[in-house]
Order: sequence, then C-alpha cells, then structure tokens
Amino acid sequence: MANRAATLGELKASGWQSTPVKEEIRRNAVERIASGQPLFEGVLGYEHTVMPQLENALLAGHDIIFLGERGQAKTRIIRSLTGLLDEWLPIIAGSEINDDPYNPVSKHARDLIVELGDATPVAWVHRGERFGEKLATPDTSIADLIGEVDPIKVAEGRYLSDELTLHYGLVPRTNRGIFAINEIPDLAERIQVGLLNVLEERDVQIRGYKIRLPLDILLVASANPEDYTNRGRIITPLKDRFGSQIRTHYPLDVDTEVAIMRQEARAASVGDVTVRVPAYIERVVATFSQLARASNHVNQRSGVSVRLSVSNVEVLAANALRRGLRAGETSVVPRVCDLAALAASTSGKVEIESLEEGREGVILENLVKAAVLAVFKEHTPLDQIREVVDAFEAGLVAHAGEEVASGELARLTDELPALRTAVISLAGGDESPAAIAAAVEFVLEGLHLSKRLNKDGVSGSGAATYRGRG
Repeated sequence: MANRAATLGELKASGWQSTPVKEEIRRNAVERIASGQPLFEGVLGYEHTVMPQLENALLAGHDIIFLGERGQAKTRIIRSLTGLLDEWLPIIAGSEINDDPYNPVSKHARDLIVELGDATPVAWVHRGERFGEKLATPDTSIADLIGEVDPIKVAEGRYLSDELTLHYGLVPRTNRGIFAINEIPDLAERIQVGLLNVLEERDVQIRGYKIRLPLDILLVASANPEDYTNRGRIITPLKDRFGSQIRTHYPLDVDTEVAIMRQEARAASVGDVTVRVPAYIERVVATFSQLARASNHVNQRSGVSVRLSVSNVEVLAANALRRGLRAGETSVVPRVCDLAALAASTSGKVEIESLEEGREGVILENLVKAAVLAVFKEHTPLDQIREVVDAFEAGLVAHAGEEVASGELARLTDELPALRTAVISLAGGDESPAAIAAAVEFVLEGLHLSKRLNKDGVSGSGAATYRGRG
C-alpha cells in the first residue's frame, strides 16, 4: 500500500500520484458534496448562506478571506478545512517544508534524492500536521512568516550563500497544506507586501538570496469588517489576490442560537446533582442575544458574539446549581431568579452605549425582561392563564426567588389548579418539583411583564412577591 512506502522507489511502485493541495481539497469536497454530506460538522446556521459560498471557493481553487464580526465561527471553519485533506501525505524524510517526493523544492530534499535516488527515505505526515496558523499582530515579522538566516547554522561553518543556512518561516513550513492568518488587517503593511508573492506567484523570497521556493499552499485569512473596510488596513494588492471573500453572520433565528448553545455549553451537573435547562429558559437566553444584536444601546460594530449565549447559559446553570446545593436539592432547574447572574457573563462581552453613567445594568436588565416576555408570549396562550390572573386579583399572593425552595414554589399548582396546565406544558412532561417550580416562576414573571400582576422585589436579594393589580 502507498502509505506503507518507506522509500521513493516503493512510493513510485505503489502508484501514488502527486496532487496540488487545492486540487486535493477540491477532489475531496466534490466527493462530499456529491454524497450530500456537509463539508464538516459542528458549524450551525450557515447551511444556506456561508456554506454554498465556501463550496464555490473550494471548487474554484481560490484563496479565501472570511469577513465577519467576532464569534461567527470563522476560526472554526478555517481549522475544519483540514478535514478535506487526504489523511496521510508522503514527504521526503527530514524535510522542513513537506517536500513532494516527486517535485522537491528545498536544497535538503534535492541533494538527498541526487545522493540516494530511489532509496531516498519517505515519511508520512497526517493532515492535522499540514495546517499552520498565525494570529496577526503588529509585531509580526517577515521572519515569522517567510523565513530568516539562522545565525547558528552560519556559526557551524556554512557560507551565507548556502541555502541550508535558512530558517524557514511558518508559511514555507506549511507547504502542501493550509495556512491561516487570523485578523489579517493587523499585519503591518510592509508585512502584507511580503505575502503578495505567496498569493500570486506562489513562491517566497528570503532576504537577498537568489532562491525561489515554489509553494503549494491554500491561504485562508479572517478579518473584522470594521478593520477591513472602514480603516483600510489591508493593502489593495493583497485584497485583490484573494479569490473569494465570504461574509459570515450571527445566527439568524433563535432556534439556531439554541442549537449552538446546546452544542458548545459545558454541562453543569456535578456528582449526584443534576442540572437540566428547560427549552423555554434556553430560548430566553438565545432571545436575549438576538435582542442585544438589534438594540440601539449596544455597540453593533463590536458585535454580540455567539459566545455570549454560550457563556450566559453556562453561568445561568451554574447559579441554579449553587442555589440547589445550598437548598440540598439533587434535581435542579434554572429559574427566572437565576437570570440575574447573566450580568456578570454579559458585561465583558458587549459594549453598552449610554449617555448616562451607571445605566449599563439597567439596560441589560431590560433586555432580560424583554427576552422573558417574548418567550412567555410564545409559549403561554392567554386562555391558559386567565383564571390564574383572576385568582391573584381575588387576593392570592405568591413568593419566589432564590430563598424559596422548589417544593414550596411547586405547591402553588395545588392551590391553583388553573396554573398547572400552563406549567406542565412548559416543563415538557418533567413533573419534578424543580421543573414545576421553574415553570411557575416563569409564568408569574411573564404575567408581571405582561402587566397582569404586580411584583414587589427586594433589591439585591432576588426575592420577589407577586400579587394582583387591584
């Protein structure tokens, strides 16, 4: 078999054929597209927007730049491209730049083949090793990306004119693979110039050496639209050399946001304590992010990352876990009172624009309330709760909050059977005290936000009392 070949002669005998990396990726992409498979798993919400553009770019053999705000899975997509490479690739053993056994470009590989011929040793690299990545920073140098003279090799006695004195940079070391530059506008312009040959002539030049390293590489980059378009920090010739520019976006609907949260969020359950986040609470967290992306009070240029939703559902579950541990409960379900914890996980991820000092907390609180109200209206028909409102108008009072045990809050459905229908529907068949209590508190808060109940709260305590408006 080809992957067993240990020498150049054995490789030739196996029938292995050398293929340019873009053609290799194109071949594997064609196979997946034709079979109806996605290019890769784990990227949600782009099936009808980003993915068709990406498929076009790969089929066309283009270098690609992904343009989008933070938290839009640009890096995940780029790293997933390695799945379109062949699993194993033969190289000349000892090559620093993955020399093709049939078309060597480095002096090391050329000299070895001249010396050993078909006995030249061949090594195999996994596709995971054929990916290089650099986060662009203002201090990134040409030596980092392309290469530099290695003073140690010179000190060993080699002449400066000897190609073997070179220390290859990240780009040559990813020869016959995929190289990614994240946040490319942050590269100094003189460094961007150094990439022009890589993208067009497909080679690199190192200092004054009269050498040419024809590279076989797929170059992929990411950028934030603010940097890329408004501040003009990518030089025009470099932009022109990328074959395709693909615009990413945030989830277009709540369902997609929820699916991403479920995929990415860390489970909160610990030991014997089980934490289950019900669907309506997940939708509150997702709707909060969606509303933040449309809010005039949130800086939209900085974006509202999907990581916000993931962090929020994690901290919400963590707060519920902490509350359950203190109450000695082993089955825990997040409640409305736990939503106050979102302030800590949200503050560092969004930029609030307010003319008044100290208004940030109020703005975030209002977004949470709007999210709860929106989900309440989706999930609770008015005919289910009319009798509930009547009972409160007749003098019923309910206490909720962190200090109220799940069992105590759940017993409200015994006192008020009309509440049970809406609660069981929200709980999704889970009739544990924790699930019933969470649904009860959600209905009460929804009625309050719908202006059907009054709510008295104690600032900073999370305690709340719901009563009729009469």
